[in-house]
Amino acid sequence: MSVIDRRTCLGRMAGGGLAAAAWTTLDAGRVAAAEPTGTADDIVNGAEHAWLINDKDFPINPKLSNCPNSKPRRNYSMEHLLAEMQVHGVAKTVISHVCYYGTDNSYSSHCVKTHPDRFAAIGLLVGHGLHRPGDPENPGRLERLIKRESLVGLRLSPIYDRDKVWMNDPVCYPLWKKAEQLGAVFNIFLAPHQLAQVGDMARRFPGVKLVIDHFAMIDIAKPDSEGIDQILALEKFPNVYVRTSLHNPSQQKPPFRDMWPYLRKLYDTFGPRRMIYANFYELLIMKDLVPFFTSEDKRWILGKTARSVYRFGKKK
Repeated sequence: MSVIDRRTCLGRMAGGGLAAAAWTTLDAGRVAAAEPTGTADDIVNGAEHAWLINDKDFPINPKLSNCPNSKPRRNYSMEHLLAEMQVHGVAKTVISHVCYYGTDNSYSSHCVKTHPDRFAAIGLLVGHGLHRPGDPENPGRLERLIKRESLVGLRLSPIYDRDKVWMNDPVCYPLWKKAEQLGAVFNIFLAPHQLAQVGDMARRFPGVKLVIDHFAMIDIAKPDSEGIDQILALEKFPNVYVRTSLHNPSQQKPPFRDMWPYLRKLYDTFGPRRMIYANFYELLIMKDLVPFFTSEDKRWILGKTARSVYRFGKKK
């Protein structure tokens, strides 16, 4: 995403062919009359990637990548993230380690160690194209990532193994036990039919905080019983949180209004203290447009929840 200010972004959304389908006069009024949500120190972006191309210190090695056929065309660097944070008034960002690097988590670690007060990071370790889930070395690898590399947890992506069950396979229990001991966070990128596996592990390992990514990629054209209802069923597990990213399940352009009814269902069930905003380009939506969030709700969704889940360090 290019660096643009709030006014420019609003103008593009309003003038880019969205006025009839997505952007209304009522939306514009909400922006103008939006209640303040506090200082920039309150805002945490719950997910961004970071990478460098053609860099000798942090090379992209296809042999370690879990998406070796995908190659970035430009940098999305730590410095770029800091610039975006400045533009959007975001104090902290959670880096979700990108698939280009795969099991080489060194660049995410570098970002955190350079700016521990600004970044936290979750790494890649097990699953499709990574270490096999049952590898007995995985608990030790996780411990090194957290204690030596300063990461706070992992992203698990069973969505790439839709026809396999490994996330709650007993061979993974040692990894989860270690995560519980370390206070690690697991972000989960998965499909709706895999959500029951999250429930099983949330029950077995209540000390591991779990964050559902991308609304579990629900298909909003299908019945709620095949999508959002399966997310809502996880509310009974207090260690389960949900990222509010709307863009993947949406079938519309920003501000992704077709996802708002599902966001409302999530809000009514989980509440703001278990919802985590993510992605720079969705900040305006969460902060200024969604009509059912109160000012206090937004303080939690835009930052307080993330700070309770992910550990950020102190400024050097």
